[in-house]
Amino acid sequence: MKNLLVLIIAVAPTAALLAAADAPRPNILYFYVDDMGWGSIGPNAQAQRRAKNQPSVRTPNIDRLAAAGVNFSRGYACTVCSPSRASQQTGFHQGHAFSDRNDPNNARKAIRRDDVSMGDALSAVGYKTGYWGKWGYGGSKEQVNPTIDNVQTLPTSHGFQHVLAELHHVRAHTFFQPTLWNAPATAGAVGGLELVPNSMTPFQNDSAYPDTPALQNEGAYPKSAYCDDSYAFAALDFVRAGGTDYNKTGKPFFGLLAVQIPHAPFGEVAKLPDWDKAYAEDPHYASLADQSRQWAAMVTRIDAHFGNILSALEDPNNDGNTQDSIAKDTLVIFQSDNGGPSGNNNVELDANGGLRGNKGQIYEGGIRVPLVMRWPARINTTSALQAGTQSPKVVDITDLLPTFCELAGAETPLGVDGVSIAPTLLGDGYQRQRDFVIHEAGNRQSIICGKHKLIRSGKSSLQLFDLGADRAEANDIADKHPKLAKHLEALLLGERVAEPKGFANTYHHWTGSKGGKTSDADNWSDYEYSNAGVTYMTETGAPQLSWTARIVNSNSKPNTAHGDIDLEFLALEVRGSTAGAQSLVLGKGVNLTGRNEVRIAAKGRLVVDGGQVDSLRWVETYSGGTLSGSGRINSTVYNSGVVDVTNADSSGFDVSGDYRQTTSGKIRIAVGNNQPALRVAGTVVLNGTLEVSAGESLSLKSGSSHAVIRGKSITGRFNNPSDQVKLADGTQLTIRYLETAVTVVAD
Repeated sequence: MKNLLVLIIAVAPTAALLAAADAPRPNILYFYVDDMGWGSIGPNAQAQRRAKNQPSVRTPNIDRLAAAGVNFSRGYACTVCSPSRASQQTGFHQGHAFSDRNDPNNARKAIRRDDVSMGDALSAVGYKTGYWGKWGYGGSKEQVNPTIDNVQTLPTSHGFQHVLAELHHVRAHTFFQPTLWNAPATAGAVGGLELVPNSMTPFQNDSAYPDTPALQNEGAYPKSAYCDDSYAFAALDFVRAGGTDYNKTGKPFFGLLAVQIPHAPFGEVAKLPDWDKAYAEDPHYASLADQSRQWAAMVTRIDAHFGNILSALEDPNNDGNTQDSIAKDTLVIFQSDNGGPSGNNNVELDANGGLRGNKGQIYEGGIRVPLVMRWPARINTTSALQAGTQSPKVVDITDLLPTFCELAGAETPLGVDGVSIAPTLLGDGYQRQRDFVIHEAGNRQSIICGKHKLIRSGKSSLQLFDLGADRAEANDIADKHPKLAKHLEALLLGERVAEPKGFANTYHHWTGSKGGKTSDADNWSDYEYSNAGVTYMTETGAPQLSWTARIVNSNSKPNTAHGDIDLEFLALEVRGSTAGAQSLVLGKGVNLTGRNEVRIAAKGRLVVDGGQVDSLRWVETYSGGTLSGSGRINSTVYNSGVVDVTNADSSGFDVSGDYRQTTSGKIRIAVGNNQPALRVAGTVVLNGTLEVSAGESLSLKSGSSHAVIRGKSITGRFNNPSDQVKLADGTQLTIRYLETAVTVVAD
């Protein structure tokens, strides 16, 4: 077995993190509920029901959160619990994440050592991190004396420092677990977690919690606490302490409260004193089915806990003076892990907001979820988002990890499926787009692309819906648009959604010596995921489309990998080290695919010789990285490093998407006699600098004009002083900007 990959989480912000570069890093508070349908909050369905004097569930604090923030009406997650948590933490959708369904074994193996989680990324850049609630992975299911089954999948193994959690989803099928897993733990605890009693004792008779529902009639409160009360109080303590630290030291925090509410069993809430007090004056409540009343009480109970924690942002030290408020500087997110289940609560209270389907199904009722974000320092201030509004922007659960990374100044994990929405929240920088989002439900899969959604069932059945006109998915239009349906099916299958369970991307790194061939399997690390004597997956050989791969120089001298045949990856990074540069030189006509991403990082160099570089999303040079040569780039190019097209004998680069150069970016172009060296089918956005060279055979007479860049449109301009560029022989050129071209004119 060759060396296995050890992932390095980059902690230094790069030039690619433009949107967050000048913004203070926010605290991040993430409320995550279990099985709460899209229609369960005021902005999506309940306010309309109240206006019509119909039975409704009360979520006053979530509704106030939406009124001060933005309700993303097209928020998406997975169909069931385990995959949703894996996608949330790793940024990979179900086609690439190890957990793509509620496999009974997921508790042992869902998140791997090599997966970079939210806790990993944010703790690495100095955030204080906490997780409370249903984690779902790493421990056994016994109610009494559960054990740690897989250390590498624990929250404490993925950057979460403060934890009170349930590690197995079956053990979470009660709200009165006798014990919960806690960190920090005593020295020597396996995985840094230890079992503690699930009790309200630490919180009772504490004046810091005057309004919490758990303290009503405390003498009648069960000995084993209602677990979500325990989670919420632990989160409240963390926020109070974190807010105080933030005011003193500026150290930000990230807290994720992942409650079990309102997952079944519903009846257990009725064991609590005054469990339905919030509905005592509701004229509709008594006529509802037991399940609806219990479900509504659960939702309103956790809403009250959210309210207490939000109040702690306003007054962290709880002294009644809000001058220490950190609410303005805290991004708060509320989201559900999947759609709501079928049952009386959906029938009587419209918990899924009229969407088709329920939890576990691929229709909108199974995957569209409530998603609210509030950030006073940005929303309604610098952002185009306005407080109290709804946004139709599609935001998937995989987007949260890269968003948090960009806001925190951390490097986004390589090749994840999610796309950061930080520029949208900041109102600064460029919001990158992605063409589609992917979901699975057993033998059914879906792809959402703009307003269209394709559902594939089995191996051949296709349904196509126009969600813009038909949110309820009542009108299948696949027969009317067969070409579109087949196109979307091809994209869907390319995302590996039809693979058997247990398939996932694998992690590999370059082990070859200088000049080694990329086709040689001995030049790459193997991948193995195993635990407790059981091997879950292995991947060996030469590069494949499921690989997340890095070619990184770990030597003291420059190193080169030789691309001798076509290469395919899910994502590829080329990066040097402080000691030496690393190059990937593609042979003549050799093609490279990085389906999600090709990343050329600091001291990395990708040399193209007449071949193609393909990505469905982007090819990106970071500061200090270089893309050079000639050929075709079938993607958008983001350049914060160097794009070098200075070989006067080459045909230059054709770019099928956009070309966007940042302030740290530089493009070096050889002036040719016939055509521009950079030809872009999309928009060209200019910044940074331009350098120009010219061959000996080129005549640069005074006043002669030569095109260097052509695009569909040209916006921005270079930062060259006085729009001047000088050749090596001293010839001075002036940059001219036209509607579809950039030219240089000899002085």
